[in-house]
Amino acid sequence: MNLGLQGKKVLVTGGSYGIGRAIALGLSEEGCDVAICSRQSAPLEKTVQDLKARGCQSLGVQGDVTQEAMPDQVIEAVVEAWGSIDILINNVGGGGGRVEAEVEDLEDEQWLYTYSLNAMAAIRFTMKTIPLMRKQQWGRVVTIASIQGREGTGRPWYAVSKSAEITLMKTLARNPDLARDGLTFNSIAPGTIFTEENDWGKFKEENPEKFHSVIQEKCPMGRPGRPDEIAAVVGFVCSESASFMNGACLVVDGGESRCL
Repeated sequence: MNLGLQGKKVLVTGGSYGIGRAIALGLSEEGCDVAICSRQSAPLEKTVQDLKARGCQSLGVQGDVTQEAMPDQVIEAVVEAWGSIDILINNVGGGGGRVEAEVEDLEDEQWLYTYSLNAMAAIRFTMKTIPLMRKQQWGRVVTIASIQGREGTGRPWYAVSKSAEITLMKTLARNPDLARDGLTFNSIAPGTIFTEENDWGKFKEENPEKFHSVIQEKCPMGRPGRPDEIAAVVGFVCSESASFMNGACLVVDGGESRCL
């Protein structure tokens, strides 16, 4: 299927591994030029080289997106190289790992860091990118949230930040000035996605038998999802075929979530 994305300029935050890397590679195969940002230099450089090997233009910017000035620096680097950004994928996030303390004993730092890494990063990148998209009268913003943000399950500090991301996309989609300038804002809510680098990968390595048992109980399909299965949906949402999709939160979880 030709998604009509040839030549589009893409920025994927947190694009050096896992879901972000899969999205970057998937959009490169559709003919996009893809920029990524990441805190870790080695996977950043590897992914940039892998993107270039597929024949697309690519650049990587290293930095910590929880720092207020970092989104500006990343976007300036992309604009300097390519002139604009057509598609923004707010993928960077995390902070949902296990914490030993009871929830009522958590320090504010845990809540603030997780919110900054997820919601504030999405807010900052989106706000800085909107003027570029409005100028060219076309743009796609897709934010990778979580089923936890839709259902209020899991660790509260993480679910709160993911709910904020979904709300951000919905409220921006409801803005007629943005919609009539050709911009759409959607979110994707993955369920359990396995990568070697995330908590599920670590869990499997530490206790494979328990990992298998938990997955069988948790996932109706008997397996976790793969990053490329998220990337495929993102590609469609960015395409002209999804031009009337605005403000949606698409669940990609193999039937795991409970809400309608």
